[in-house]
Amino acid sequence: MVTMAEKPWLKQYRLGPYKLPQTKEPYPKITVHSLLDASSAEFPDKAACFYLGKEISYSEMKILTDRLAAALADLGVKKGDKVATVLPNCPQFMISDFGIMKAGAAHVPCSVMHKAADLVYEVGDSGAETVICSDMSLELVNSIKDKTKINNIIVTSVMDYSSEEPELKKTPGAYQFRDLIAGHEPKPPQVDIDPMKDLAVLPFTGGATGLPKGVMITHYNRVAAVIQIAWAYEPLKVGIRGKTSGMIPIPLFHAYGHGMMHFGVYWGLKGYLIPDPRDTDMLVQMLMKYRPFFCACVPTQYSRLVAKGLGRLSTMFVSTTAALAPEIAQKFRQETGVPITEAYGLTETGGGTHMNLSSFAKITGFMPFEKFGSIGVPLPDTDVKIVDLDTGEEAVPGKEGELWVRGPQVMIGYWPEIGKGLVDGWLPTGDVVKMEEDGYFYITDRVKDMANISGLKVYTRLVDDVLYEHPAVGDAVAIGIPDPERPGSERIKAFIRLKKEYEGKVTSEDIIGHCREKLPAYAVPRFIEFREELPLTVTLKLFKRQLREEEKAKMKVKGELT
Repeated sequence: MVTMAEKPWLKQYRLGPYKLPQTKEPYPKITVHSLLDASSAEFPDKAACFYLGKEISYSEMKILTDRLAAALADLGVKKGDKVATVLPNCPQFMISDFGIMKAGAAHVPCSVMHKAADLVYEVGDSGAETVICSDMSLELVNSIKDKTKINNIIVTSVMDYSSEEPELKKTPGAYQFRDLIAGHEPKPPQVDIDPMKDLAVLPFTGGATGLPKGVMITHYNRVAAVIQIAWAYEPLKVGIRGKTSGMIPIPLFHAYGHGMMHFGVYWGLKGYLIPDPRDTDMLVQMLMKYRPFFCACVPTQYSRLVAKGLGRLSTMFVSTTAALAPEIAQKFRQETGVPITEAYGLTETGGGTHMNLSSFAKITGFMPFEKFGSIGVPLPDTDVKIVDLDTGEEAVPGKEGELWVRGPQVMIGYWPEIGKGLVDGWLPTGDVVKMEEDGYFYITDRVKDMANISGLKVYTRLVDDVLYEHPAVGDAVAIGIPDPERPGSERIKAFIRLKKEYEGKVTSEDIIGHCREKLPAYAVPRFIEFREELPLTVTLKLFKRQLREEEKAKMKVKGELT
């Protein structure tokens, strides 16, 4: 068996007849927003984004971000500050992202599906004093203002910068996004940013372990990640840069969507934005009409697209955030004639760490094999090792273990402590993997109890905590179980031991209703099972793994799981 030290994946660094470089070092020590400025200079008239019938060119996007940066500086935003956003996929997200960085601050992208408690946690922990939100989230943001350090609220309509842009209306207690931009010259403050140390983004994630944590991604981390994404497309670079487009039907506030947006800007692509990633019909319509060069989706979206009868396409498709079921990948390939490129990364890696190059077979026509179900090979300058779950030492060749990664794209630590979450620069991912002799990697399990719900990660401990808040609950545990309707996705099931005085008096609907008030919709348990006793480990912990195994066994008997 080959060893990690042999780096067998380097032999796979090719697209058919095209060899890919084994390294991209040294990575430039530049800011993320300089990528936008460079594309604006090189492709001023090229559309940076298309949103609900309206285009914004790269030169216009630069001016808008410069104006916003000046406005933020006038509001008191300075180097090192954090500015949070609660925005759907829209041009305002892009403008805010680069404008925040040009002001010297770090962007804290928050989910539009957050409940008040989630937002209090992220805005509060980051220390953000300024929040940019859509009018749909304004009431929520106002409700948490007195629980955080929020001083400035900037609001925008989801129809702003569309072909049906509404007239501005005054909003008591908030600044209007378009008003601020119109009232400032495109002269961002002069800020001395150290790309190696200063944060570009501070996204929050469940992390490999524990409660949600702020992930410190520097400008250098994100620029390196973007260059690593572009690496795989280098043989096609001449025909792509400044000439083609990408479609991003995944949340831009998610690390996956955010990184792909930055890649698109880096190469001067037109980004097609879909306001609601759940709107499969709009996605199909736009794919068929605009035929983008690439489209980044999650496995759940691919399972829905397969059912839509897309017909033949020439778009390059990318998938990550959760395992893509091989049967879905194969059906999609048969239907469209193009493969789905699987990739792997974490919020903590600032981008990807692995990419399945074999999926480029359709593009090059020379790849002798295709690896369905593999996350691929490590990206250049990404060190990997597999750690034995029993010994904590590096696993012997051929044995499964936890994937650890290290590279220029990896975070500098969990907020606010540099190095927190890392071990001598290595990031334990929490995923169990195996490597084949050719250097291709496969994820086989999770170390911790995180569930993937349609590409969104749910740390089930948080669900447990909410369950315990119900007065009738004695013991409770939540787990992720496979969703037979959406291969590669999961559903949350909760097991509950009621307190004696509540037995027979509380229903599943009562518990689910309680959870709906406390959790994002995707994290609410779909099923509740009441038991007299719950299984315990030898250390008297609730035994989640046993419950998962029991549920999978039941599903196999019913034919819901193969």
